[in-house]
Amino acid sequence: MTMHLPVRPVWTCAGCGQVWPCLTRKRQLLAEFAGARVSLMLYLTQFFVEACVDMPTTTTGTLYHRFFAWPYEPTDAPPGSKGAPPGW
Repeated sequence: MTMHLPVRPVWTCAGCGQVWPCLTRKRQLLAEFAGARVSLMLYLTQFFVEACVDMPTTTTGTLYHRFFAWPYEPTDAPPGSKGAPPGW
């Protein structure tokens, strides 16, 4: 069980205090949903909708990037490189 869960309504991490999903939780989710990108996106959709309700003044573009863009960004690649994490 992870301690890196969202604290609502501010959407910070209960484990480290960073914005959620924090780097640790992102890494956990990538491992947990390895080879199941659609399932990961469906899982994150639930949190995205809840965050939209909890943070109505935050733009949907900001929340979209926060919840949906990171799985497609390389985590261990050199700065400026593009692509999906290995195995995607």
